[in-house]
Amino acid sequence: MIQNKWDHSDTVPHLKRDLSFVDLLMTAVGGLVGSGWLFASMTASSIAGPAAMLSWVIGGFAVIILGLSFAELAGMLPEAGGIIRYPRYTHGRFVSFLIGWAAMIAWAGVPPIEAEAVLQYSSSYVHGLYNTAHHGSLTGPGFLVAVILVGFFFLINYLGVKLYARINTPMTFIKFAAPLLTIVAFLIVGFHPANFSKFGGFMPYGWGGVFSAISLGGIIFAFTGFRPMMDLAGEAKNPQRDIPLAFISAMIAVGILYLLLQLVFIGGVPAHALAKGWTALSYASPYANLALAMNLSWVAVILFGDAVLSPFGTGLVYAAGTPRGIMAFSKNGYFPKTFQNVSRRGTPSATILTYMMGPVSATVLRRTGSHMKRQYRMAGLSWLGPLGFVVGSLIFFWTGWPVDGELGLMSVVGLIIYAVYFWGDPNHSWADIKGGVWLVVYMAFMILWAKIGTFGGTRAIPAPWDEITVAIVAIPFYYWAVGSGRVTEAIQEAEAVADRMDL
Repeated sequence: MIQNKWDHSDTVPHLKRDLSFVDLLMTAVGGLVGSGWLFASMTASSIAGPAAMLSWVIGGFAVIILGLSFAELAGMLPEAGGIIRYPRYTHGRFVSFLIGWAAMIAWAGVPPIEAEAVLQYSSSYVHGLYNTAHHGSLTGPGFLVAVILVGFFFLINYLGVKLYARINTPMTFIKFAAPLLTIVAFLIVGFHPANFSKFGGFMPYGWGGVFSAISLGGIIFAFTGFRPMMDLAGEAKNPQRDIPLAFISAMIAVGILYLLLQLVFIGGVPAHALAKGWTALSYASPYANLALAMNLSWVAVILFGDAVLSPFGTGLVYAAGTPRGIMAFSKNGYFPKTFQNVSRRGTPSATILTYMMGPVSATVLRRTGSHMKRQYRMAGLSWLGPLGFVVGSLIFFWTGWPVDGELGLMSVVGLIIYAVYFWGDPNHSWADIKGGVWLVVYMAFMILWAKIGTFGGTRAIPAPWDEITVAIVAIPFYYWAVGSGRVTEAIQEAEAVADRMDL
Protein backbone atom coordinates (compact mmCIF):
# COMPACT_ATOMS: atom_id res chain seq x y z
CA MET A 1 0.00 0.00 0.00
CA ILE A 2 1.36 3.45 -0.97
CA GLN A 3 1.41 5.86 1.92
CA ASN A 4 2.87 9.29 2.62
CA LYS A 5 4.21 10.54 5.93
CA TRP A 6 0.73 11.56 7.09
CA ASP A 7 -1.10 8.46 5.92
CA HIS A 8 -1.86 6.11 8.81
CA SER A 9 -4.81 4.24 7.31
CA ASP A 10 -3.60 0.95 8.75
CA THR A 11 -4.12 2.30 12.26
CA VAL A 12 -7.85 2.14 12.88
CA PRO A 13 -9.16 4.46 15.62
CA HIS A 14 -11.50 2.78 18.02
CA LEU A 15 -14.83 4.46 17.48
CA LYS A 16 -17.49 3.14 19.78
CA ARG A 17 -20.40 1.44 18.05
CA ASP A 18 -23.13 2.82 20.33
CA LEU A 19 -25.78 3.97 17.85
CA SER A 20 -28.93 1.89 17.58
CA PHE A 21 -31.39 1.85 14.71
CA VAL A 22 -33.53 4.44 16.53
CA ASP A 23 -30.51 6.70 17.04
CA LEU A 24 -29.64 6.53 13.34
CA LEU A 25 -33.26 7.10 12.37
CA MET A 26 -33.49 10.16 14.61
CA THR A 27 -30.23 11.52 13.17
CA ALA A 28 -31.66 11.22 9.65
CA VAL A 29 -35.00 12.73 10.67
CA GLY A 30 -33.23 15.47 12.65
CA GLY A 31 -31.24 16.44 9.57
CA LEU A 32 -34.29 16.31 7.30
CA VAL A 33 -36.70 18.23 9.52
CA GLY A 34 -35.19 21.67 10.05
CA SER A 35 -36.81 25.06 10.18
CA GLY A 36 -37.37 24.97 6.42
CA TRP A 37 -40.73 23.23 6.77
CA LEU A 38 -42.12 26.43 8.29
CA PHE A 39 -41.73 28.25 4.94
CA ALA A 40 -41.37 25.67 2.14
CA SER A 41 -45.09 24.91 1.87
CA MET A 42 -46.00 28.55 1.34
CA THR A 43 -43.21 29.12 -1.20
CA ALA A 44 -44.11 25.97 -3.12
CA SER A 45 -47.81 26.93 -3.10
CA SER A 46 -47.06 30.38 -4.49
CA ILE A 47 -45.20 28.76 -7.40
CA ALA A 48 -47.36 25.70 -8.18
CA GLY A 49 -50.63 26.23 -6.33
CA PRO A 50 -52.26 23.03 -5.02
CA ALA A 51 -50.10 21.05 -7.46
CA ALA A 52 -47.21 21.62 -5.05
CA MET A 53 -48.36 18.28 -3.64
CA LEU A 54 -46.92 16.68 -6.78
CA SER A 55 -43.71 18.66 -6.36
CA TRP A 56 -43.07 17.07 -2.97
CA VAL A 57 -43.63 13.56 -4.34
CA ILE A 58 -41.29 14.10 -7.30
CA GLY A 59 -38.62 15.83 -5.19
CA GLY A 60 -38.69 13.14 -2.51
CA PHE A 61 -38.39 10.37 -5.09
CA ALA A 62 -35.43 12.14 -6.74
CA VAL A 63 -33.47 12.40 -3.48
CA ILE A 64 -34.30 8.80 -2.52
CA ILE A 65 -32.51 7.69 -5.69
CA LEU A 66 -29.37 9.48 -4.50
CA GLY A 67 -29.72 8.27 -0.93
CA LEU A 68 -30.12 4.59 -1.79
CA SER A 69 -26.66 4.53 -3.38
CA PHE A 70 -25.21 6.00 -0.18
CA ALA A 71 -27.19 3.44 1.83
CA GLU A 72 -25.50 0.62 -0.10
CA LEU A 73 -22.07 2.17 0.43
CA ALA A 74 -22.57 2.94 4.14
CA GLY A 75 -24.05 -0.48 4.79
CA MET A 76 -21.16 -2.23 3.03
CA LEU A 77 -18.36 0.06 4.30
CA PRO A 78 -19.55 1.84 7.46
CA GLU A 79 -16.94 4.49 8.16
CA ALA A 80 -16.82 7.85 9.87
CA GLY A 81 -16.86 10.52 7.14
CA GLY A 82 -17.61 7.92 4.50
CA ILE A 83 -18.48 10.55 1.88
CA ILE A 84 -14.75 11.40 1.79
CA ARG A 85 -13.53 7.80 2.02
CA TYR A 86 -15.63 6.20 -0.74
CA PRO A 87 -14.14 8.26 -3.62
CA ARG A 88 -10.68 7.27 -2.31
CA TYR A 89 -11.59 3.62 -2.79
CA THR A 90 -12.95 4.09 -6.30
CA HIS A 91 -10.97 6.97 -7.86
CA GLY A 92 -7.97 7.72 -5.66
CA ARG A 93 -6.77 10.64 -3.57
CA PHE A 94 -7.42 13.49 -6.02
CA VAL A 95 -11.16 12.93 -6.36
CA SER A 96 -11.58 12.19 -2.67
CA PHE A 97 -9.73 15.40 -1.80
CA LEU A 98 -11.92 17.59 -4.03
CA ILE A 99 -15.14 15.97 -2.80
CA GLY A 100 -13.93 16.14 0.79
CA TRP A 101 -12.91 19.77 0.38
CA ALA A 102 -16.42 20.66 -0.81
CA ALA A 103 -17.97 18.66 2.03
CA MET A 104 -15.79 20.35 4.63
CA ILE A 105 -16.79 23.79 3.35
CA ALA A 106 -20.45 22.84 3.76
CA TRP A 107 -20.00 21.12 7.12
CA ALA A 108 -18.09 24.02 8.62
CA GLY A 109 -20.84 26.50 7.71
CA VAL A 110 -23.96 24.72 8.92
CA PRO A 111 -23.53 24.80 12.75
CA PRO A 112 -22.81 28.59 12.83
CA ILE A 113 -25.69 29.28 10.41
CA GLU A 114 -28.09 27.23 12.55
CA ALA A 115 -26.83 28.95 15.70
CA GLU A 116 -27.64 32.31 14.11
CA ALA A 117 -31.07 30.97 13.08
CA VAL A 118 -31.78 29.99 16.69
CA LEU A 119 -31.13 33.56 17.80
CA GLN A 120 -33.07 35.05 14.90
CA TYR A 121 -36.19 33.02 15.71
CA SER A 122 -35.85 33.60 19.46
CA SER A 123 -35.54 37.39 19.05
CA SER A 124 -39.30 37.64 19.53
CA TYR A 125 -38.80 36.48 23.12
CA VAL A 126 -35.24 37.56 23.94
CA HIS A 127 -34.42 41.07 22.73
CA GLY A 128 -30.98 42.47 22.04
CA LEU A 129 -29.45 39.42 20.40
CA TYR A 130 -30.54 39.92 16.80
CA ASN A 131 -31.01 43.09 14.78
CA THR A 132 -33.89 42.60 12.34
CA ALA A 133 -33.15 45.80 10.38
CA HIS A 134 -31.10 45.85 7.16
CA HIS A 135 -31.56 42.16 6.32
CA GLY A 136 -30.81 41.15 9.90
CA SER A 137 -27.58 40.50 11.77
CA LEU A 138 -26.33 39.41 15.16
CA THR A 139 -25.63 42.07 17.75
CA GLY A 140 -22.44 41.96 19.85
CA PRO A 141 -24.09 39.96 22.66
CA GLY A 142 -25.84 37.84 20.04
CA PHE A 143 -22.51 36.94 18.42
CA LEU A 144 -21.17 35.84 21.81
CA VAL A 145 -24.23 33.65 22.43
CA ALA A 146 -23.90 32.16 18.92
CA VAL A 147 -20.27 31.24 19.64
CA ILE A 148 -21.36 29.57 22.87
CA LEU A 149 -24.06 27.63 20.98
CA VAL A 150 -21.59 26.36 18.38
CA GLY A 151 -19.24 25.37 21.19
CA PHE A 152 -22.10 23.52 22.85
CA PHE A 153 -22.84 21.60 19.62
CA PHE A 154 -19.28 20.33 19.44
CA LEU A 155 -19.00 19.73 23.20
CA ILE A 156 -21.95 17.35 23.10
CA ASN A 157 -20.30 15.44 20.26
CA TYR A 158 -16.92 15.44 22.01
CA LEU A 159 -18.40 13.94 25.16
CA GLY A 160 -19.45 10.89 23.18
CA VAL A 161 -21.78 9.65 20.51
CA LYS A 162 -23.95 8.02 23.19
CA LEU A 163 -24.61 11.39 24.85
CA TYR A 164 -25.26 12.92 21.42
CA ALA A 165 -27.89 10.24 20.79
CA ARG A 166 -29.47 10.75 24.21
CA ILE A 167 -29.97 14.44 23.44
CA ASN A 168 -30.72 14.28 19.72
CA THR A 169 -33.24 11.41 19.82
CA PRO A 170 -35.81 13.02 22.17
CA MET A 171 -35.19 16.44 20.60
CA THR A 172 -36.03 15.02 17.18
CA PHE A 173 -39.21 13.46 18.54
CA ILE A 174 -40.26 16.94 19.67
CA LYS A 175 -39.27 18.47 16.30
CA PHE A 176 -41.39 15.85 14.56
CA ALA A 177 -44.31 16.25 16.98
CA ALA A 178 -44.75 20.00 16.39
CA PRO A 179 -45.60 19.71 12.66
CA LEU A 180 -47.73 16.62 13.39
CA LEU A 181 -49.75 18.62 15.90
CA THR A 182 -50.09 21.40 13.35
CA ILE A 183 -51.46 18.96 10.78
CA VAL A 184 -54.10 17.58 13.14
CA ALA A 185 -55.18 21.02 14.39
CA PHE A 186 -55.51 22.47 10.88
CA LEU A 187 -57.46 19.46 9.60
CA ILE A 188 -59.96 19.75 12.45
CA VAL A 189 -60.36 23.52 12.70
CA GLY A 190 -59.60 25.24 9.40
CA PHE A 191 -59.45 23.01 6.35
CA HIS A 192 -61.09 24.30 3.14
CA PRO A 193 -61.28 21.56 0.45
CA ALA A 194 -62.52 24.12 -2.09
CA ASN A 195 -59.01 25.63 -2.22
CA PHE A 196 -57.92 22.66 -4.33
CA SER A 197 -60.38 23.39 -7.12
CA LYS A 198 -61.01 27.15 -7.03
CA PHE A 199 -58.55 29.96 -7.72
CA GLY A 200 -57.23 28.45 -10.95
CA GLY A 201 -57.85 24.79 -10.22
CA PHE A 202 -55.48 22.12 -8.95
CA MET A 203 -52.68 23.00 -11.38
CA PRO A 204 -53.03 26.75 -12.05
CA TYR A 205 -49.48 27.15 -13.38
CA GLY A 206 -49.13 23.83 -15.20
CA TRP A 207 -46.26 21.38 -15.02
CA GLY A 208 -43.84 24.28 -15.26
CA GLY A 209 -44.99 25.41 -11.83
CA VAL A 210 -44.72 21.87 -10.46
CA PHE A 211 -41.08 21.47 -11.49
CA SER A 212 -40.13 25.04 -10.59
CA ALA A 213 -41.45 24.51 -7.07
CA ILE A 214 -39.10 21.54 -6.62
CA SER A 215 -36.11 23.85 -6.87
CA LEU A 216 -37.29 27.41 -6.24
CA GLY A 217 -39.72 26.31 -3.53
CA GLY A 218 -36.96 24.71 -1.49
CA ILE A 219 -38.45 21.23 -1.75
CA ILE A 220 -35.35 19.48 -3.07
CA PHE A 221 -33.21 21.05 -0.35
CA ALA A 222 -35.64 20.00 2.38
CA PHE A 223 -34.88 16.38 1.49
CA THR A 224 -31.07 16.56 1.43
CA GLY A 225 -30.49 16.47 5.19
CA PHE A 226 -30.08 12.69 5.42
CA ARG A 227 -26.32 12.58 4.95
CA PRO A 228 -25.14 13.22 8.56
CA MET A 229 -26.57 9.80 9.39
CA MET A 230 -24.30 8.24 6.74
CA ASP A 231 -21.29 9.94 8.33
CA LEU A 232 -22.09 8.22 11.64
CA ALA A 233 -22.12 4.75 10.06
CA GLY A 234 -18.80 3.91 11.72
CA GLU A 235 -20.49 4.15 15.12
CA ALA A 236 -23.59 2.10 14.36
CA LYS A 237 -24.14 -1.16 16.24
CA ASN A 238 -25.42 -2.99 13.16
CA PRO A 239 -24.64 -0.73 10.18
CA GLN A 240 -25.26 -3.22 7.39
CA ARG A 241 -28.84 -3.69 8.50
CA ASP A 242 -29.65 -0.37 10.20
CA ILE A 243 -28.19 2.22 7.79
CA PRO A 244 -30.35 1.33 4.76
CA LEU A 245 -33.41 0.69 6.93
CA ALA A 246 -33.02 3.98 8.84
CA PHE A 247 -32.58 5.96 5.62
CA ILE A 248 -35.61 4.45 3.89
CA SER A 249 -37.74 4.79 7.04
CA ALA A 250 -36.71 8.41 7.57
CA MET A 251 -37.38 9.40 3.96
CA ILE A 252 -40.82 7.77 3.96
CA ALA A 253 -41.79 9.27 7.33
CA VAL A 254 -40.53 12.75 6.54
CA GLY A 255 -41.91 12.59 2.99
CA ILE A 256 -45.39 11.83 4.33
CA LEU A 257 -44.99 14.59 6.94
CA TYR A 258 -44.05 17.18 4.31
CA LEU A 259 -46.88 16.05 2.04
CA LEU A 260 -49.43 16.40 4.85
CA LEU A 261 -48.02 19.81 5.81
CA GLN A 262 -48.46 20.96 2.23
CA LEU A 263 -52.01 19.56 2.23
CA VAL A 264 -53.12 21.43 5.37
CA PHE A 265 -51.38 24.63 4.32
CA ILE A 266 -53.23 24.69 0.98
CA GLY A 267 -56.47 23.86 2.75
CA GLY A 268 -55.83 26.34 5.56
CA VAL A 269 -55.38 29.51 3.50
CA PRO A 270 -58.51 31.69 3.83
CA ALA A 271 -60.34 32.55 0.59
CA HIS A 272 -59.70 36.30 0.85
CA ALA A 273 -55.92 35.67 0.80
CA LEU A 274 -56.30 33.93 -2.57
CA ALA A 275 -58.32 36.63 -4.26
CA LYS A 276 -55.31 37.56 -6.41
CA GLY A 277 -54.16 33.98 -6.91
CA TRP A 278 -51.56 31.75 -5.28
CA THR A 279 -48.64 33.91 -6.40
CA ALA A 280 -49.83 36.69 -4.10
CA LEU A 281 -49.39 34.60 -0.93
CA SER A 282 -47.17 36.31 1.62
CA TYR A 283 -46.88 35.38 5.30
CA ALA A 284 -43.99 36.30 7.60
CA SER A 285 -44.57 33.10 9.61
CA PRO A 286 -46.90 31.01 7.42
CA TYR A 287 -48.21 28.32 9.76
CA ALA A 288 -48.19 30.55 12.84
CA ASN A 289 -50.08 33.27 10.97
CA LEU A 290 -52.67 30.77 9.77
CA ALA A 291 -52.97 29.32 13.26
CA LEU A 292 -53.69 32.76 14.71
CA ALA A 293 -56.30 33.37 11.98
CA MET A 294 -57.99 30.12 13.10
CA ASN A 295 -57.89 31.23 16.76
CA LEU A 296 -55.33 28.50 17.47
CA SER A 297 -53.02 30.73 19.49
CA TRP A 298 -51.65 27.77 21.45
CA VAL A 299 -50.53 26.16 18.17
CA ALA A 300 -48.85 29.42 17.16
CA VAL A 301 -46.90 29.45 20.44
CA ILE A 302 -45.71 25.87 19.80
CA LEU A 303 -44.72 26.79 16.25
CA PHE A 304 -42.63 29.76 17.38
CA GLY A 305 -40.94 27.49 19.92
CA ASP A 306 -40.26 24.86 17.25
CA ALA A 307 -38.76 27.57 15.04
CA VAL A 308 -36.07 27.91 17.73
CA LEU A 309 -35.70 24.19 18.44
CA SER A 310 -35.45 23.05 14.81
CA PRO A 311 -32.28 24.94 13.83
CA PHE A 312 -30.79 24.03 17.22
CA GLY A 313 -31.32 20.34 16.50
CA THR A 314 -30.04 20.66 12.94
CA GLY A 315 -26.88 22.39 14.17
CA LEU A 316 -26.30 19.56 16.63
CA VAL A 317 -26.71 16.93 13.89
CA TYR A 318 -24.31 18.63 11.47
CA ALA A 319 -21.79 19.27 14.23
CA ALA A 320 -21.63 15.48 14.55
CA GLY A 321 -20.59 15.12 10.90
CA THR A 322 -17.81 17.73 10.85
CA PRO A 323 -15.20 16.02 13.11
CA ARG A 324 -15.87 12.70 11.37
CA GLY A 325 -15.14 14.35 8.04
CA ILE A 326 -11.88 15.74 9.43
CA MET A 327 -11.05 12.26 10.69
CA ALA A 328 -11.65 10.84 7.20
CA PHE A 329 -9.36 13.52 5.73
CA SER A 330 -6.61 12.37 8.09
CA LYS A 331 -7.14 8.71 7.19
CA ASN A 332 -6.82 9.66 3.52
CA GLY A 333 -3.45 11.25 4.28
CA TYR A 334 -4.31 14.96 3.92
CA PHE A 335 -4.16 15.86 7.61
CA PRO A 336 -1.64 14.67 10.24
CA LYS A 337 -2.34 11.52 12.24
CA THR A 338 -3.36 13.54 15.29
CA PHE A 339 -6.71 14.26 13.62
CA GLN A 340 -7.49 10.54 13.83
CA ASN A 341 -7.28 10.61 17.60
CA VAL A 342 -10.42 9.90 19.54
CA SER A 343 -11.31 10.90 23.05
CA ARG A 344 -11.67 8.35 25.81
CA ARG A 345 -15.35 8.37 24.98
CA GLY A 346 -14.65 7.30 21.39
CA THR A 347 -15.25 10.61 19.58
CA PRO A 348 -13.05 12.05 16.76
CA SER A 349 -10.82 14.85 18.15
CA ALA A 350 -10.96 17.21 15.79
CA THR A 351 -22.50 19.52 0.20
CA ILE A 352 -24.46 19.77 -2.70
CA LEU A 353 -21.58 18.74 -4.99
CA THR A 354 -20.92 15.68 -2.87
CA TYR A 355 -24.30 14.04 -3.43
CA MET A 356 -23.62 13.01 -7.01
CA MET A 357 -20.65 10.84 -5.92
CA GLY A 358 -22.95 8.26 -4.31
CA PRO A 359 -24.17 6.65 -7.56
CA VAL A 360 -20.68 6.88 -9.09
CA SER A 361 -18.85 5.19 -6.19
CA ALA A 362 -21.56 2.56 -5.75
CA THR A 363 -21.37 1.65 -9.46
CA VAL A 364 -17.57 1.50 -9.52
CA LEU A 365 -17.43 -0.69 -6.40
CA ARG A 366 -19.87 -3.10 -8.04
CA ARG A 367 -17.02 -3.69 -10.52
CA THR A 368 -13.88 -3.34 -8.42
CA GLY A 369 -15.25 -4.75 -5.15
CA SER A 370 -17.80 -7.24 -6.43
CA HIS A 371 -16.67 -9.82 -3.85
CA MET A 372 -17.52 -7.57 -0.87
CA LYS A 373 -20.57 -8.47 1.15
CA ARG A 374 -23.62 -6.27 0.65
CA GLN A 375 -26.53 -6.91 2.98
CA TYR A 376 -28.38 -4.18 1.11
CA ARG A 377 -27.99 -3.93 -2.67
CA MET A 378 -29.64 -1.04 -4.50
CA ALA A 379 -31.94 -2.40 -7.19
CA GLY A 380 -31.76 -0.90 -10.67
CA LEU A 381 -28.43 0.85 -10.10
CA SER A 382 -27.55 0.53 -13.80
CA TRP A 383 -30.26 3.05 -14.71
CA LEU A 384 -30.91 4.72 -11.37
CA GLY A 385 -27.20 5.56 -11.10
CA PRO A 386 -27.14 7.97 -14.07
CA LEU A 387 -30.56 9.28 -13.08
CA GLY A 388 -29.25 10.01 -9.58
CA PHE A 389 -26.24 11.79 -11.05
CA VAL A 390 -28.59 13.95 -13.11
CA VAL A 391 -30.57 14.76 -9.95
CA GLY A 392 -27.37 15.66 -8.08
CA SER A 393 -26.25 17.87 -10.95
CA LEU A 394 -29.58 19.69 -10.99
CA ILE A 395 -29.40 20.24 -7.24
CA PHE A 396 -25.94 21.71 -7.74
CA PHE A 397 -27.23 23.93 -10.56
CA TRP A 398 -30.34 24.99 -8.63
CA THR A 399 -28.14 26.27 -5.82
CA GLY A 400 -27.50 29.09 -8.24
CA TRP A 401 -25.12 31.95 -8.75
CA PRO A 402 -23.19 33.40 -6.91
CA VAL A 403 -23.10 30.45 -4.47
CA ASP A 404 -21.78 28.07 -7.16
CA GLY A 405 -19.22 30.70 -8.13
CA GLU A 406 -18.03 30.96 -4.54
CA LEU A 407 -17.74 27.18 -4.41
CA GLY A 408 -15.67 27.34 -7.60
CA LEU A 409 -13.33 29.88 -6.00
CA MET A 410 -12.91 27.69 -2.93
CA SER A 411 -12.29 24.70 -5.21
CA VAL A 412 -9.40 26.59 -6.84
CA VAL A 413 -7.95 27.10 -3.37
CA GLY A 414 -8.38 23.36 -2.80
CA LEU A 415 -6.60 22.57 -6.07
CA ILE A 416 -3.63 24.72 -5.03
CA ILE A 417 -3.45 22.96 -1.65
CA TYR A 418 -3.64 19.57 -3.33
CA ALA A 419 -0.90 20.54 -5.80
CA VAL A 420 1.42 21.38 -2.89
CA TYR A 421 0.55 18.08 -1.21
CA PHE A 422 0.98 16.17 -4.50
CA TRP A 423 4.46 17.44 -5.33
CA GLY A 424 5.59 17.03 -1.71
CA ASP A 425 4.62 13.36 -1.66
CA PRO A 426 7.41 11.14 -3.06
CA ASN A 427 4.83 8.45 -3.75
CA HIS A 428 2.43 10.70 -5.68
CA SER A 429 0.43 8.91 -8.33
CA TRP A 430 -0.47 10.33 -11.71
CA ALA A 431 -3.19 7.69 -11.86
CA ASP A 432 -4.98 9.65 -9.13
CA ILE A 433 -4.86 12.80 -11.28
CA LYS A 434 -6.09 10.91 -14.34
CA GLY A 435 -8.97 9.53 -12.31
CA GLY A 436 -10.08 13.05 -11.38
CA VAL A 437 -9.88 14.95 -14.67
CA TRP A 438 -13.59 14.35 -15.25
CA LEU A 439 -14.44 16.05 -11.94
CA VAL A 440 -12.42 19.19 -12.73
CA VAL A 441 -14.07 19.51 -16.16
CA TYR A 442 -17.49 18.76 -14.66
CA MET A 443 -17.13 21.45 -11.98
CA ALA A 444 -15.91 24.00 -14.55
CA PHE A 445 -18.95 23.30 -16.74
CA MET A 446 -21.41 23.48 -13.84
CA ILE A 447 -19.99 26.76 -12.54
CA LEU A 448 -20.02 28.30 -16.03
CA TRP A 449 -23.62 27.16 -16.58
CA ALA A 450 -24.67 28.60 -13.22
CA LYS A 451 -23.18 31.92 -14.29
CA ILE A 452 -25.13 32.08 -17.57
CA GLY A 453 -28.29 30.29 -16.38
CA THR A 454 -31.50 31.57 -14.84
CA PHE A 455 -30.80 30.74 -11.19
CA GLY A 456 -29.10 33.99 -10.26
CA GLY A 457 -26.98 34.08 -13.42
CA THR A 458 -27.04 36.31 -16.49
CA ARG A 459 -29.95 34.37 -18.09
CA ALA A 460 -28.03 34.06 -21.34
CA ILE A 461 -29.51 30.54 -21.50
CA PRO A 462 -33.27 30.90 -20.87
CA ALA A 463 -35.38 28.55 -18.78
CA PRO A 464 -36.05 25.69 -19.03
CA TRP A 465 -33.22 25.10 -21.53
CA ASP A 466 -30.55 25.77 -18.93
CA GLU A 467 -31.93 22.94 -16.77
CA ILE A 468 -32.52 20.64 -19.74
CA THR A 469 -28.93 21.12 -20.86
CA VAL A 470 -27.61 20.28 -17.39
CA ALA A 471 -29.70 17.09 -17.32
CA ILE A 472 -28.49 15.99 -20.77
CA VAL A 473 -24.81 16.84 -20.28
CA ALA A 474 -24.77 15.14 -16.84
CA ILE A 475 -25.27 11.71 -18.45
CA PRO A 476 -21.96 11.56 -20.39
CA PHE A 477 -20.21 13.03 -17.34
CA TYR A 478 -21.61 10.16 -15.27
CA TYR A 479 -20.24 7.51 -17.60
CA TRP A 480 -16.91 9.34 -17.77
CA ALA A 481 -16.83 9.34 -13.95
CA VAL A 482 -17.65 5.63 -13.75
CA GLY A 483 -15.10 4.83 -16.46
CA SER A 484 -12.43 6.73 -14.50
CA GLY A 485 -12.90 4.44 -11.50
CA ARG A 486 -10.29 1.76 -10.96
CA VAL A 487 -8.87 -0.72 -8.47
CA THR A 488 -7.03 1.77 -6.28
CA GLU A 489 -4.32 1.07 -3.74
CA ALA A 490 -6.85 1.95 -1.03
CA ILE A 491 -9.16 -0.90 -2.00
CA GLN A 492 -7.27 -3.01 0.53
CA GLU A 493 -8.50 -0.67 3.24
CA ALA A 494 -12.07 -1.10 1.99
CA GLU A 495 -11.67 -4.87 2.14
CA ALA A 496 -10.33 -4.60 5.69
CA VAL A 497 -13.38 -2.54 6.71
CA ALA A 498 -15.69 -5.10 5.11
CA ASP A 499 -13.88 -7.97 6.83
CA ARG A 500 -14.27 -6.32 10.24
CA MET A 501 -18.01 -6.19 9.67
CA ASP A 502 -18.07 -9.99 9.41
CA LEU A 503 -16.30 -10.50 12.74
